[in-house]
Amino acid sequence: MIKFIAAALWIVAVTLGAVFYSFQAAANKPPVDPAKPMLGGLDYVKTDVISVPLLKDQRVQGYFLTRLVYTVEPKEAAKMSVPAAALISDQVYSYLYGNPLIDFTQYDKLDLDAFRNGIRDSINARIGEKLVQEVLVEQVEFLTPDDIRDNAVRRRETSAAEAEAAKKAAPPPTSH
Repeated sequence: MIKFIAAALWIVAVTLGAVFYSFQAAANKPPVDPAKPMLGGLDYVKTDVISVPLLKDQRVQGYFLTRLVYTVEPKEAAKMSVPAAALISDQVYSYLYGNPLIDFTQYDKLDLDAFRNGIRDSINARIGEKLVQEVLVEQVEFLTPDDIRDNAVRRRETSAAEAEAAKKAAPPPTSH
């Protein structure tokens, strides 16, 4: 009986020591610096693919496709009456049409940092607060009308080849 009481006291002492140590370790943890937004506290929201037709000389020169990830403070995003994804899409269109100097046909002159910062700044200016902390680019593509036409032809040829292969793989009809 004495061994049982000693073991119980030992378990209580060890448990109290572990709890005390965990509270001490949690109290000594350095706080997250609010000047470093990439270290936590922000929501990361991914947009769907945004497709913007680029017009020049009354013709479609191509399609700008992008998927963005933006960081927002959850408290500020909850205040919005307009969905953030709709606002981001609208600002991408507005930014691209409002900046005719951006030419996606010349890849060597494309400045992604200026594009990201321009989108972020235009959203924040429209809202009147610093809602979007950072805009990250997940995907950027530019497709010319010829690229789209080639892809459509390739898809049709692939579909026809798959249909022919399925027809050959199907067992011949049996007659009774």
